[in-house]
Amino acid sequence: MSRKRILIAERRSRVRFALRTLLQQHEELEIVGESANAESVLAQVQARCPDLLLLDWDLPGIATTNLVTTVHALCPSLPVVVLSGRLDQRQAALEAGANSYLSKTEPPERLLEAIGG
Repeated sequence: MSRKRILIAERRSRVRFALRTLLQQHEELEIVGESANAESVLAQVQARCPDLLLLDWDLPGIATTNLVTTVHALCPSLPVVVLSGRLDQRQAALEAGANSYLSKTEPPERLLEAIGG
């Protein structure tokens, strides 16, 4: 069985830990990297071209809309799921090319549904 390879891009280490812990409970999902800033995301996408990017809307380094566009230039078919505490940015994220935009307060089942896990 092929595992979905996921890159977690989240500025807060506690949230990265929680996401990793949740996703590692599902053997069909594999964490292939973690990042706390936009530059690291770009390097890891270029090196690994994962199957899915979980992206914190407030990741430091590059405006998220520009980051999503650049990620798609590096790996055109890469689905991007944006996680945020700010629901007012949903439209901007989707217009930039994100596949989903979820609130960090949503239940874990919603995140698993969005990533197909």
